[in-house]
Amino acid sequence: MTAGGSNRLLTPEEVAAWLKVSEITVKNKYRAWGLKPQKVGRLLRFRERDIVSYLDRNYG
Repeated sequence: MTAGGSNRLLTPEEVAAWLKVSEITVKNKYRAWGLKPQKVGRLLRFRERDIVSYLDRNYG
């Protein structure tokens, strides 16, 4: 992974596994966490760089 993350799109399941929370938590809290979803049809996807940025802001 490059510094700052990549533009790779992650599913809520992949984000949940990365953050070690449930998929439901990701779906319920992404707005409160300030994550911008990318809609693919009606499915939510998250940019890897946005997750890295969130982690740096809050836990880095």
